[in-house]
Amino acid sequence: MKKVIWKFEIKTTDGQQIDMPIGAEILTVQIQRGKPCIWAICNPLSENEKRTFEIYGTGNPYPSKGQRSYIGTYQEAGGGLVWHLFELIKL
Repeated sequence: MKKVIWKFEIKTTDGQQIDMPIGAEILTVQIQRGKPCIWAICNPLSENEKRTFEIYGTGNPYPSKGQRSYIGTYQEAGGGLVWHLFELIKL
């Protein structure tokens, strides 16, 4: 089965769920044309699952409960805002 790289737009908000193919491997988060996006290697024939992502700004509190996987960091407002994206693995 051939896999493909897909892009998923995200919002700069505390938490959100994104439908992604089961087993999607996240590559990076970056800004494209002013919008934050996640790129992932996906099996286009896989069913979707909801995955939970959280964004924390530099200097803001980071929760002590739950397991998270760091995805990456991106900047907005000419570098005036720096955001760190994590995937929530489990509470």
